[in-house]
Amino acid sequence: MHEIICPHCDKVFKVDESGYAEILKQVRDSDFETQLHERLELAEREKQNAVELAKATVSNELQKTAAVRDIEIRDLKSKLDASEVTRKLAVTEAVSAVTKERDMLANAIAQAEQEKKAASDLAEALLASELQKVSVAKDDEIRDLKAKLKGVELEKRLAVTEAINAVEKERDELKNGIKQAELEKQLAEQALKDKYETKIKDRDDAIERLKDMKARLSTKMVGETLEQHCETEFNRARSMAFPRAYFEKDNDARTGSKGDYIFRDSDEAGTEFISIMFEMKNESDKTATKSKNEDFLKELDRDRTEKACEYAVLVSLLEPESELYNAGIVDVFHRYPKMYVVRPQFFLPMITLLRNASLNSLKYKTELALVKAQNIDITQFESQLETFKNGFAKNYDLASRHFQTAISEIDKSIDHLQKTRDALIGADRNLRLANDKAQDVTIKKLTRTNPTMAAKFSELRNQAAEAAE
Repeated sequence: MHEIICPHCDKVFKVDESGYAEILKQVRDSDFETQLHERLELAEREKQNAVELAKATVSNELQKTAAVRDIEIRDLKSKLDASEVTRKLAVTEAVSAVTKERDMLANAIAQAEQEKKAASDLAEALLASELQKVSVAKDDEIRDLKAKLKGVELEKRLAVTEAINAVEKERDELKNGIKQAELEKQLAEQALKDKYETKIKDRDDAIERLKDMKARLSTKMVGETLEQHCETEFNRARSMAFPRAYFEKDNDARTGSKGDYIFRDSDEAGTEFISIMFEMKNESDKTATKSKNEDFLKELDRDRTEKACEYAVLVSLLEPESELYNAGIVDVFHRYPKMYVVRPQFFLPMITLLRNASLNSLKYKTELALVKAQNIDITQFESQLETFKNGFAKNYDLASRHFQTAISEIDKSIDHLQKTRDALIGADRNLRLANDKAQDVTIKKLTRTNPTMAAKFSELRNQAAEAAE
């Protein structure tokens, strides 16, 4: 019976074991529900903060991207305006030069017609021909400028289109990112919900197991009852699973310490292939000082060594709230070799696993000994090794030749491309020289080797000088 004091009226109530357990369960369930509710609220607040931060980040990125695109568009517009001004100035200068040259040629023709009709006709024909060439050249230049202007306009439109497309693409990507974030948030919420539901189910299962274990345990002999439980479980399976096994209490205390149980098993020939030292630990809920599993590992390892056992297993109900030990079989190899800590429900599975592993190890050891006892044909091994080495050398030589051939072809391609590049550079140089020569052609140079035309132009210059005087 348990005595409970009411916190309001200070009265003392006596309740039995089942009533006390029910009250304790209600208190624990209430605390657990409160903690779970608080954690869910905290997770919801963190989720909202993450969403707000993502939205702010996306908005800032959109503003920055829009500002950069506006700057690029303004730069493109300024470059386009500058190119338009340059084109207009070039056209004006070209027209002015053509007009000036035309006026000069017209004056020369008028003066030549007054002096000599024949010379005037010839000079007019030559000047008309030259004027036509100049006009054609200027028309070509104007057409080139117009084509360049169209190209600049097209490039501007393409740049604006590309900028708009890039901004729209980034906008769509940001929208998709927001949708993805929302989906990930929903998945995270569902995963968190599933995780807590799983934890709640595991906690309920653990509580039910503990309730069942407490119902079976005696309040007088807690530790001995766990030993009796394990022994009973083993004896139930002995005839079917362990017909030749030895499982008895360790009563040898000559060294000052002893374990709880020793398990040994052997094959049909009587050869022992596995041995396990067991230690069972439990304590009542009323115990003031709670022990830990690690407190018994060192002593268990010493008992295992003194009794010449290969494995050591601690069957424990200590630390009932530990997720590590409640999850299943726990190895503590980092502390002691071949040592495990298990709950009582894993007692028989632990023996079965270790026994099967030892049987397989015994089988492999037997086969290895048989192989070592046989006479190995060293000559055949060396012959196969030599054949492999020769084949590998031939394959390497063939691959090396193919590799060198490929390198040679690459070098030839590089030489061919270099020659093509040099030819193109030479053609560009000749075109530039031809253009310079065409630009250097004048009426004087065309009539330099014609004495008649030279004399006519000399007379024209003299008459013009006399008229000026």
